[in-house]
Amino acid sequence: MKKEMPLVSIVVPCYNHEAYIGSCIQSIIQQTYENIELIIIDDGSIDNSINQVKELIDLCQERFSRFEFRSRPNKGLSTTLNEAIEWCKGKYYCAIASDDEMLPNKTQVQVDFLEKNNDYSAVFGGVIIINEKGVEITKVVPPKQRSYNHKEIILHKHNLPAVTQLIRLEAIKNTGGYKPDLKIEDWYMWLKLSENSDLYLLNTIVCKYRQHRDNTSQNFVLMRKARLEVLDYFSDSHYYDQAIKEAEWVSHLDNFMLNKNIYNFMKLFLINPKSTLIRGCKFILR
Repeated sequence: MKKEMPLVSIVVPCYNHEAYIGSCIQSIIQQTYENIELIIIDDGSIDNSINQVKELIDLCQERFSRFEFRSRPNKGLSTTLNEAIEWCKGKYYCAIASDDEMLPNKTQVQVDFLEKNNDYSAVFGGVIIINEKGVEITKVVPPKQRSYNHKEIILHKHNLPAVTQLIRLEAIKNTGGYKPDLKIEDWYMWLKLSENSDLYLLNTIVCKYRQHRDNTSQNFVLMRKARLEVLDYFSDSHYYDQAIKEAEWVSHLDNFMLNKNIYNFMKLFLINPKSTLIRGCKFILR
């Protein structure tokens, strides 16, 4: 008898993405993996996002093992994710922003990996970066396949694109969920998960990450503050002081990429010469 495929819970939190939510849902519908439940929560959108989702409800009900769509007043991303996790019934969980897309093989490739590798609580993959129109804007380079431990993640020596996540649902529930006060909720979650197991990055491209003016990651001042807020939850870590230093370095790298002047480069070098030479230059020169 053929082994039944484990159920995968895919969560789409949506907020004011009327131009992209349809493409996001279609990419989930087109997954080659069959046993999927899809949970969409509109977090108080004031644009036409809800109507875009409603146009696809019949198709979603036909395609997925279970389908939930709810809309309510805005509560923020972390609260929305926690709410969705309570509804999830799958063995595996992933969340994808409503402006991003999955490649058709994402779920199958990642489920296959986790089914064979019980030592890891989560698996990730590579991304294609696209613009507002869905056009690829960077050369696709598959990441180096490897695992990451807690030390590497807290010191920003990791490459784990949030859009590509697939996590054991039991593991994410055991962390207590996302903290509602955090803007970088994914980094916090990788840190909590990696306290009990390493996380793995596949060298397979599995998602499209959409870059546009409204990306939170484009707000460098906000991101600097958000990194420090995450680290506050790990202040008892042996790596805390070094992690603060690395977070400051990453913030100055963000600033350099925005302004690209020699003063910002010198800040990078003075804070962390080794990181600037080894990790910074590949960003600076691209």
